[in-house]
Amino acid sequence: MAFELPKLAYEMDALAPVIDKKTMEYHYGKHHQAYVTNLNNLVKGTKFENASLEIIIREADGGIFNNGAQVWNHTFYFTSFSPEGGGEATSHLATAIKISFGSFGEFREQFSKAAATIFGSGWAWLVKHENGRLEIIQESNAGNPLRKGLTPILTCDVWEHAYYLEYQNRRPDYVKAFWEIIDWNVVGKRF
Repeated sequence: MAFELPKLAYEMDALAPVIDKKTMEYHYGKHHQAYVTNLNNLVKGTKFENASLEIIIREADGGIFNNGAQVWNHTFYFTSFSPEGGGEATSHLATAIKISFGSFGEFREQFSKAAATIFGSGWAWLVKHENGRLEIIQESNAGNPLRKGLTPILTCDVWEHAYYLEYQNRRPDYVKAFWEIIDWNVVGKRF
């Protein structure tokens, strides 16, 4: 089974000015595609050749894990957005956020801090534990919460290729703008 770059539900320039077209061309078109290509080359002839990305994340190591997790992470990230996004979580997710963090504002502040303070490259994640409790975690490099038995709800990519063309070294500015494009309908369904 060959992995493929998933199609976007929006045009490459649709998220501007938060994420501009040039960043999308590099981040989605080149980086995300490179992870897909690398993974397809790495899994040939291995026990992961016909495995799902979730199995690869849970069981693989080295290059297969890194590229498989990055394919999954980026797909999850890009499908969290809409040109009409923004606002706050609704329904059951909004209730869970309030229970876990006190308010949406407090959640947003804690998540933004987690994203802005990861040393080097990685991901900030909102995850759900088996008991329904929400938590914000940081993962370095290709880290993915599935490996820890957690359910991913939302992520922010803080590898420099996610923001550097538009924001240069101003990661906090990128994280602040990130909230304007989140599609809470999609994110809420993950809860």
